This record gives sequence, C-alpha cells and structure tokens, in this order.
Amino acid sequence: MDSLNVTASCDDECPIKATAEIIEGKWTTLVVRELLSGKKRYSEIQKALEGISPKVLSARLRMLEGKKLVTRTVYPTVPPTTEYELTSMGRKLEKVLGEMAQFGNELKKL
Repeated sequence: MDSLNVTASCDDECPIKATAEIIEGKWTTLVVRELLSGKKRYSEIQKALEGISPKVLSARLRMLEGKKLVTRTVYPTVPPTTEYELTSMGRKLEKVLGEMAQFGNELKKL
C-alpha cells in the first residue's frame, strides 16, 4: 500500500470508490464467492444463496456481467441452460474477498 495513499480524499477517479461501487450491494460479494469455485448455473447460485430473490440475483449477475467481471453462456436446451463464470478480472476479486474475510475474522475477536 506504499504507492497508494488510502487516506486521501476520494473523487470519481478513486480506485477504492470504484471497487466499493461493485461490491457494495447486499448480495454481490456472496455471488462472487459462489463463482470462485468455477462455472455455476443460475439455479445453483440461487440454491447456494438462501434468501436471495430471483430479481436481486438477476440484477447482481447483470451488473457483474456489465462490469466484465462475469460471463454468461446460454445453452440452447429446453428450458435454456444458463451458466455464469468469473472472468480473469472477476477472479481478482478473490484477493479482495480474502482480505475482507481476514478482517471480519479479526473483528469477531474484538
């Protein structure tokens, strides 16, 4: 963190703000967590995230796809099968989530 002053004011160009805007949604980090293990069908993600509504899951996946962090593949089956996978950029969120988990564990000890 030597090259980044994290205490500086954060304008529209701030990299911390850009990251926070992606992961700030209630379910976003959990959707990413589910995709860290590889491709998943929509139904698998929904089943793993008990309590998430289909509307919210679809919105989070669309947002992540729009940010080029997730790819969506639709297979021409009946009914259509849709799989989601993290892109190489999306996989970089693993480090962010790992640091968040470590920080959360330390908070629990307080």
